[in-house]
Amino acid sequence: MANRLLPEWHPQDAVQLTWPSPASDWAPLLERIEATMEALAVAIARYQSVLIAVPDTATRTHLEQRFAHLGVEASRLRLAVVDADDTWTRDHGPIAVERDGRLVLLDYIFTGWGGKFEAGRDNRLTRRLAEAGLYACPVESRDIVLEGGAIDTDGEGTLLTTEACLLNPNRNPQLDRQAVEALLMADFGVERVLWLANGHLEGDDTDSHVDTLARFCDPATIAYVRCDDETDPHYPALAAMEAELKAFRRANGEPYRLVPLPWPRPCFDPMDGHRLPATYANFLIVNSAVLVPVYGDAADSRALSALADAFPGRDIVPIDCLSVIRQHGSLHCLTMQLPRGSLNAATQQGETP
Repeated sequence: MANRLLPEWHPQDAVQLTWPSPASDWAPLLERIEATMEALAVAIARYQSVLIAVPDTATRTHLEQRFAHLGVEASRLRLAVVDADDTWTRDHGPIAVERDGRLVLLDYIFTGWGGKFEAGRDNRLTRRLAEAGLYACPVESRDIVLEGGAIDTDGEGTLLTTEACLLNPNRNPQLDRQAVEALLMADFGVERVLWLANGHLEGDDTDSHVDTLARFCDPATIAYVRCDDETDPHYPALAAMEAELKAFRRANGEPYRLVPLPWPRPCFDPMDGHRLPATYANFLIVNSAVLVPVYGDAADSRALSALADAFPGRDIVPIDCLSVIRQHGSLHCLTMQLPRGSLNAATQQGETP
């Protein structure tokens, strides 16, 4: 059986989200993060459906009314009551592959980024959505630890990732680099793995997920975080990462077109002053658009312009993510795209191509 990991720009049925619970770490920021999640869901619903896992029936009823008031078409919204620990759907959501022309969702083990946080309910969330009939394609459980934010693909046999995450002993200590590569090739049908040895963001809990650092925009283009402040503690590692990206070659031997993303001013938590992981690489590709995290910073406009050049013909939609980085993630971390054919017929009503 031949597997193919689908790139994010593959046509989508929906984007999956997990709504924050008052019992989660979001409690002190609940109003702010809910406002951000509303803006995110409304933006996605302009282009396709939104599937949201919610903590209880009261929240489901409230959101049905709220999104109707905000003008979201009922056919674009699907709400499912499922317990969760947190909101980071990118890492506890399913990863889609195409197998012999059929879509399959792979459900990997999620451990809260190597046991840093409680994740038992998050780990069960995909299976529970499958049991509730939300997905139209098979869901297969995998017995290894892997998060969606740790990998990116060009859809043509190349996968981009980081050594700091996939080779971290807090994930799959029984697997060395060769074994990890063999697993990625088997599960995702990739022929090459590009490993970044450098790059990190302060305040990041994920051990350097690649979706905070460098992303495919198309098979020939990689957008990446670039630090231009030599006094910033990030500068040496990100400069070394930039050199690695410049040395990478496509399967045909050509260099990648590299799109540097600007470096926002440092953001700090107002409670205890620790630095927050603001990054423009954490964008989300949806049908006909790219949603981009912004932080009320002068660099926002330059990031939007850079990504507009990288994604000609797509709408570029800014989403204020200052609240999101307070819990050490950003826009892409909140989301998981579901490729066309993922959702049952009831969910797909009203879809745009």
